[in-house]
Amino acid sequence: MQDYKKLMVWSKAHKLTLSVYKETKVFPKEEVYALTNQIRRASSSVAINIAEGCGRRTKLDKAYFMQIAFASAQETEYLLCLCTELEYLKSETYMVLEKEVVEIKIMLTVLMKKIRE
Repeated sequence: MQDYKKLMVWSKAHKLTLSVYKETKVFPKEEVYALTNQIRRASSSVAINIAEGCGRRTKLDKAYFMQIAFASAQETEYLLCLCTELEYLKSETYMVLEKEVVEIKIMLTVLMKKIRE
């Protein structure tokens, strides 16, 4: 088992989640149980699955949870795009958050490759 807090990718995913929560505080009230909830769950799922994967015993299990984290990052990336097109996020904010998501996806890809070797 591995301490997930020592992984840079977990740290970046956690930071992304905090940023998403901060930015979604100003979303329209009618989105509280829809888009706001969905993007918060997707972004937090990245860090959650990295942490859970680090608690698994086998490499196969760990890689499986990293793949789920990657899929959640994909979902987050799309939802950020949607929020921007709906004008809930400023385009400058979108560019910063999208860059963070892409970095996380790259790091997860490298990590999954290392785990499977």
